[in-house]
Amino acid sequence: MAAGLLAGCANSKKEGQVTIGIGQFAEHGSLDNCREGFLAGLAEGGYVEGENLKVLFENAQADGGTAAQIADNFMAKKVDLIAAIATPMAQSAYSAAKKKDVPVIFTAVTDPVMAELAKEDKTPNGNITGTSDKLPVEKQLEMIRKVLPEAKTIGIMYSTSEVNSVSAIEEYKAVAPNYGFEIIESGISTAADIPLAADNLLEKVDCLNNLTDNTVVSSLPVILDKAQEKNIPVFGSEVEQVKLGCLATVGLDYFDLGVQTGKMAAQVLRGEKKASEINFEVIEEASFYGNNAVADQLGITLPEELVNSAKEMFDEISE
Repeated sequence: MAAGLLAGCANSKKEGQVTIGIGQFAEHGSLDNCREGFLAGLAEGGYVEGENLKVLFENAQADGGTAAQIADNFMAKKVDLIAAIATPMAQSAYSAAKKKDVPVIFTAVTDPVMAELAKEDKTPNGNITGTSDKLPVEKQLEMIRKVLPEAKTIGIMYSTSEVNSVSAIEEYKAVAPNYGFEIIESGISTAADIPLAADNLLEKVDCLNNLTDNTVVSSLPVILDKAQEKNIPVFGSEVEQVKLGCLATVGLDYFDLGVQTGKMAAQVLRGEKKASEINFEVIEEASFYGNNAVADQLGITLPEELVNSAKEMFDEISE
């Protein structure tokens, strides 16, 4: 349990040392990359783990109740700052930290406004700021159209409890007709719903498009296996999903996202600005990633213009 692990952490604090809690909502590649990048960004900002930085890390394993418990435990440990990775963790951290005005720095939050962490002008709703991984929806749809010129329907599975996914679904549905697509959605409540939802969705669509939905991404291997059985391509939302077996994506580099966030946290820890004085930031750069092994399995030839522009192409599927 998160409480037991945290209880074993020493309360002693070296002179000049700061203590932060890193709460990660789920365990998957993009969020792991965020965490690694965050620590690298902190180091660039002068805070190095084991020197002047003590890190308490917990993973909520895609459970909202555990996320809230982790945030409360961080507060009990009197951390100087909470780093929250993914929307549900950010919401839990802010709820716990605002009572004592402890700064929260979030990352991998698709829509901070819908999550009620910030205002429309990007100013914080309190002592909280960070970075958004807002999906490049139009670039993704343009890419899918180039890869599948005859496709008409795109299936998207999402967790109804994740506001980041609800926001992304609405944007996809609004923009998809411009590219000749219809979005067929399937909302799930828990990971246990995913196998049946995937079976039903795969009967209705030409391809699947994955979001940065934490519950769904955590079960991506299940979805990929079912899609492979029906020879239906799955498009990812970031590079780690392409490594695992998605055909392609136009997505962000989550390590770079983490670095940017870590630098913001360092600025707060140095006392240069409060989190409440820093607008949240959105990473604008998105690159094409493709998987040649998946393309071969599906009998699809990725367009030369996309391959030539790719930031990275993969020739195998990661286990």
